[in-house]
Amino acid sequence: MALSLAISPCPNDTFVFDALVHGRVPGAPAVEVTYADVDVTNTAAERGAFDLVKVSYAALPWLLDDYHLLPCGGALGQGCGPLVLTRGDRTDLSGATVAVPGERTTAYLLFRLWAADQAPARIEVVPFHEIMPGVAAGRYDAGLVIHEARFTYPRHGLTALVDLGEWWEGDTGLPIPLGAILARRGAVDPVEAAAWIRESVRQAWADPEASREYVLAHAQEMEPDVVDRHIGLYVNEFTADLGEAGFAAVEALLGRAADAGLVPQTSSSRATAWTS
Repeated sequence: MALSLAISPCPNDTFVFDALVHGRVPGAPAVEVTYADVDVTNTAAERGAFDLVKVSYAALPWLLDDYHLLPCGGALGQGCGPLVLTRGDRTDLSGATVAVPGERTTAYLLFRLWAADQAPARIEVVPFHEIMPGVAAGRYDAGLVIHEARFTYPRHGLTALVDLGEWWEGDTGLPIPLGAILARRGAVDPVEAAAWIRESVRQAWADPEASREYVLAHAQEMEPDVVDRHIGLYVNEFTADLGEAGFAAVEALLGRAADAGLVPQTSSSRATAWTS
């Protein structure tokens, strides 16, 4: 049977998983892929819908009973955090209506930690591609955006009120944990899955042109230079291995969120012992 995999259509995911998806990883099974925004995969993972799945780190407290956290394939880094965008010169969000890409996204969790003292009046969950046009048109006072929006928001006449990645890094000294790869317990061996993904990453870096057509086909009409910048920012050393700093970042995010009552308490051992 084919291994079921759910990832986003974003360039970093298709770049990382190209070799695995297309059968170029020795010893790996055939893969059946579903492409969906992370808010969709967060919900699907709660139902155990996929063997391997990309989710938000913010969703881990609800998922680790059924999934192993893999130490590779995800999205962490520096200078790559979510942005809060507005029109004009708004300096805070008190009384604002804010569009967000999902209730259990890392972006929204970071936003809630940052905005604790300036709670907006209303939060609306909006498909990612509708957020910037909605803010520009005045349907929302602000929007929380991720990924390629870092490069394209000025085209919409918008201003970055805060870079939540810069805020997080300045406050903690740690990289920002965005998206995680999980392996369903009892369905796939996490050690084998990590080896397949690392080999897929190795091949992606060794021959970037091999994935080019596949990446662009799913890039939602992004220009090639934006695709390249997206991959360069989100595919980094943490993609190959979380390492000590990556796991520390995950523990810090979930620990702070639990202390604030935003997520269930998750012990550090459960968050990091992916082979248990």
